[in-house]
Amino acid sequence: MSVYQADDLEQRAERVIPGGMYGHNVRKFLWPGAPQFWSRASGYRIWDIDGKEYIDLMCSWGPVVLGHRHPGVEAAVERQMKRQDTANGPGRVFVELAETLVDIVSHAEWAVLAKNGGDVTTLALTVARAATGRRVVLVARGAYHGSLPWCSSRTAGVTPGDRAYIGYFEYNDLVSLEEAADRAGSDLAAIIVTPHKHDAGTEQKAVKPEFARGLRSLCDMRGAVLILDEVRTGFRTAYGSSWDILGVQPDLSCWSKAIGNGYPLSALLGSESLRNAACSVAIGGTFWMSSVPVAAALATLQILREADGLAQMTRVGTRIIRGLETAACSAGITIAMSGPPTMPYLSFPEDPRFEYAKTWASLMAKQGVYLNPSHNWFMSTALDDDAVEHVLTAAHVAFADLTQNLS
Repeated sequence: MSVYQADDLEQRAERVIPGGMYGHNVRKFLWPGAPQFWSRASGYRIWDIDGKEYIDLMCSWGPVVLGHRHPGVEAAVERQMKRQDTANGPGRVFVELAETLVDIVSHAEWAVLAKNGGDVTTLALTVARAATGRRVVLVARGAYHGSLPWCSSRTAGVTPGDRAYIGYFEYNDLVSLEEAADRAGSDLAAIIVTPHKHDAGTEQKAVKPEFARGLRSLCDMRGAVLILDEVRTGFRTAYGSSWDILGVQPDLSCWSKAIGNGYPLSALLGSESLRNAACSVAIGGTFWMSSVPVAAALATLQILREADGLAQMTRVGTRIIRGLETAACSAGITIAMSGPPTMPYLSFPEDPRFEYAKTWASLMAKQGVYLNPSHNWFMSTALDDDAVEHVLTAAHVAFADLTQNLS
């Protein structure tokens, strides 16, 4: 394959796409020389447009939980494709997936299926406002809930009105939360929060149990809706609600990414008390009822459960985390590993511009491992012992080379 293919595509993209690229694959978010275009994927392997092979530790930024093109999921997709995909209405799998999600997620009594995480986080705010007749929604400062005017990290084109009824608090800080709730007063409609703190570019932090319980208590006392954003964590940190272990149930929860092993799908799940509010708001999108992604999700959830996929990913992620810590220590380099084993994040102290992180990521890529320097990674059940050994061998080489770059 021509080594000029990627350069050619990038030049063509510059002419017809604003900035040549958008989203996660903008150059500033990647390591130097990182590919922006890809040709194929299988299991835990991906190949860029020029044919270079990598072990994939990003899993398409989270959606691929069973490995690329998992045969069980692809078989379900093929069967459904022969029947229908985007039709005048949904197929029977639409109801079957809603039933499955309600069975799995303890707080859920109903489900709405959509396409992207931002679809359902925004819908959650709408349902909460409809239910309460109030306007203000509290959001943890720095949290990501979608690329939308009310929550995007960028403010170009965003008007004050887009965020007029959004308030902010510090994650894991009950005093900050209560102060934000006091500012909202009787207009507090909802609080949206992620199961643990996983803002891009910062160390991840587990939720404090007292903070989660305090959130629930505050919402109960003030008649507000508690929304749990499981878009990134869903079916990677628990098979069901991430806060079940804490005994804390949200009123609404938002799901996407891993739910369909790469097929575009999201879901808003809700408690019975919010069913009428969900019926009262406008819901829908042209592709929201497409059947193929729904069939993929049914297969994905079944395979995850039967294979105990969470245990597999936890085992692999734990080995990688410990191996990276050992490799860094051997090279005399200090790193910080944070987050759950299924979605770990590596950072270097005193590296605010990610210079060390980007250099190290590029050195890992030379050894055939693809990861991102400023975002958490994702494990998949496809990663086996051979893949882990490759990653850790690559890490020893990359950390050793990094010391040369730093000297």
